[in-house]
Amino acid sequence: MHEATTCLSCGAELKRGFVDLGTSPLSNAFLSPERLAGAELHHPLKTFVCERCLLVQLPRHERRENIFDGNYAYFSSFSETWLEHAKAYAAKMIPAAALGAGSLVVEIASNDGYLLRWFRDAGIPVLGIEPTRNTAEAAMALGIPTRVAFFGRTLADELRAEGLQADLMAANNVLAHVPDIHDFIEGFSILLKRGGIATFEFPHLLQLMRQNQFDTIYHEHFSYLSLHVVERILAAHSLAVYDVEELGTHGGSLRVFASHASASRPVGARVDAVRSAERAAGLDRLSGYDGFAKRVERVKDDLLRFLLQAKQEGKSVAGYGAPAKGNTLLNYCGVRSDLLAYTVDRSPHKQGRFLPGVRIPIFAPERIAETQPDYLLILPWNLKDEIMDQMAAIRSWGGKFVLPIPRLEVL
Repeated sequence: MHEATTCLSCGAELKRGFVDLGTSPLSNAFLSPERLAGAELHHPLKTFVCERCLLVQLPRHERRENIFDGNYAYFSSFSETWLEHAKAYAAKMIPAAALGAGSLVVEIASNDGYLLRWFRDAGIPVLGIEPTRNTAEAAMALGIPTRVAFFGRTLADELRAEGLQADLMAANNVLAHVPDIHDFIEGFSILLKRGGIATFEFPHLLQLMRQNQFDTIYHEHFSYLSLHVVERILAAHSLAVYDVEELGTHGGSLRVFASHASASRPVGARVDAVRSAERAAGLDRLSGYDGFAKRVERVKDDLLRFLLQAKQEGKSVAGYGAPAKGNTLLNYCGVRSDLLAYTVDRSPHKQGRFLPGVRIPIFAPERIAETQPDYLLILPWNLKDEIMDQMAAIRSWGGKFVLPIPRLEVL
């Protein structure tokens, strides 16, 4: 076990707690039936806010190589919503960055090629960087060149020595996954062309707090990011934010646009708008982080009350999805198969396995029609519209949908 008690960004000692979610196994460490007879390793899931730089973070309890390995369970392309998000991004950035056959698009944490395929189909050279071999192999099977490696200063130097530099670099939902955030960002400074664009998408800490999204806290996420913290980290590597978009993905994300500071791009009005929203919410001062833990406890109490009442009334409850966030929610709340009979997931990489910690079985979605549960608890609540559309048939037997976040809601 590898644990840090100092800030990932500024090195200050971490003393001020943000929220304590008890202990939990790695959220993507799904269990095979054979492993049910064995023990599971649980790590503390207690987050801190740095008193010096205000970065909200989870101390490192496990090496990145043990989290992002060759058996990684998350494949981006199994979500139609996420594929459409990626397609729209490509359609926007190709003209915005004037990309063509002589350009290069590099995605960091490229997973199974869900994003780069859209640039490739437009005739633009691409390169994926992905540390999990199984997802990288899925991308390579689609014809997307991929380096199986962790990204940082060393790899960026190697690629640049090979004559590669990027016109566009994309990092979607990876910045929070990086234990050495300065090494990671320095890689962008090295690999990005002088006039190039880098975009970073990450769940916005402001929305995490407003919407009680504590279930997005898990060991794969080392940092919980605000714009003002990201701007400070980028600036330490001579990169400057010139625009930002507020997105609906993952319950509320930011897409930050950055370039070399020397490019002197004009800063758009949306940057000031997000800065102002963060200040208004108190994210620029320590007192703004107080009170979140109490709201998290209320979510737990409401979910357990609902599940216990359903059991007492003889109602059946099943889950939809096996996302990392769901594993945080269920482990924190202590929900096991006596309260949630099973869950389903479209990914064949998860079917036939069991959720870590709570050991709830995972089936294919067809199981819902076979068993006709009274309630369907949507664990990837950020995809609720897609899921409610796919599972609309449950209404034919009187089934109802249940959302646990930001507050319990029965639909």
